[in-house]
Amino acid sequence: MKLPDLSEERSELGRSLLARGAITAAWMDAFEAVPRSAFLPEVMWPYDMAAGTHVAVDLRQEPGLWFQYADADVPIVTQWDDGKPSGEGVRVPTSSASMPSVVFRMLRDLDVQAGHTVLEIGTGTGWNAGLLAHRLGVDSVTSIDIDANVADAARDHLAAQELLGVVLTRDGALGDPSGAPYDRVIATAGIRTVPPEWIAQTRPGGVIVAPWGTHFSNSDAIVRLRADNAEASGRFTGPVEFMKLRSQRLPFEGHDAYLEEGMAGAKRSTTDVTEGELLGEGRFDPRTFAIGLRVRDCHRVVAEKRDGARPMWFYGLKDRSWACVMFRDGRLEADVWQEGPRRLWDEVREALGWWHGADQPDFERFGLTAAMDGSQRAWLDSPENAWPV
Repeated sequence: MKLPDLSEERSELGRSLLARGAITAAWMDAFEAVPRSAFLPEVMWPYDMAAGTHVAVDLRQEPGLWFQYADADVPIVTQWDDGKPSGEGVRVPTSSASMPSVVFRMLRDLDVQAGHTVLEIGTGTGWNAGLLAHRLGVDSVTSIDIDANVADAARDHLAAQELLGVVLTRDGALGDPSGAPYDRVIATAGIRTVPPEWIAQTRPGGVIVAPWGTHFSNSDAIVRLRADNAEASGRFTGPVEFMKLRSQRLPFEGHDAYLEEGMAGAKRSTTDVTEGELLGEGRFDPRTFAIGLRVRDCHRVVAEKRDGARPMWFYGLKDRSWACVMFRDGRLEADVWQEGPRRLWDEVREALGWWHGADQPDFERFGLTAAMDGSQRAWLDSPENAWPV
């Protein structure tokens, strides 16, 4: 197969990343020497921004289009449903190549220096490990993936680029005690709790970078933690969305588990909070992140709008509490139903009011402190202004 020459497209991506501050000059050599395309499967599912969905692209059938996506700033799914044969219903993406802008933002936050050792959680395609190995040397990078097939493919990709270091097949939540302590730990899977093992395996003064969030939504934010002997603490640097660490996936049993008897017995009321006030501007609006920090053990589902009506559901993850707010076009007030030991809508409304009262903080004003006992505290502006999450 004659491969197209898309070097100019790749150079344009590099210039764009540099101009936007997504990549630093220190990483440009690795970007140019370690192409993402060398780590992608022949059949992949890039996210088409215009269509708003993933599209299947086969290198053997559409090489030009395949390389265009490989060198574009888009996320690419490389595995569905943990590699199981596709069946009926909605497929769930379970391995991917992240957007280059996100990859290099996280590497910037990691702040590696010559002589550092790095533990990567979530090998995926192997591209991130390859970039680190090019910068630090193959003996300085250890990567872990729980999926044997994913890890095997990554080893092949890394070996082909002469960048193969240690790639372990195991649960990344457990880290790698045999190689500890590490100067840097980076996770490429979303987490809801910082595993104590990561803190224990990070050298005092070392850095942990990971996509962290709550079960309130699927979104994450990059957190940069500095470790000491007992805990790790630091600020969030911006929103992202990652596939979740398998051991920390959403423990939601589904709508029917909460409404076995329907809505007839629920407490009814109304609210003057509007749909726009609650949702903000898109899935990365900081108010959603803030509400998730304040309303513990709650999962939100925003339904599709039909006939001018949109229900928004809230489910308690430690009991069967639930709430529903029904927004209707043209109505000044929305109907509210609540049931269970918690009044989840009241909690959500209070959290939204708290966010407004704190001058609508963005992601960078929030921080996280994670302890060796598994407890976590979120904070606003300073670790002294903290609460459990």
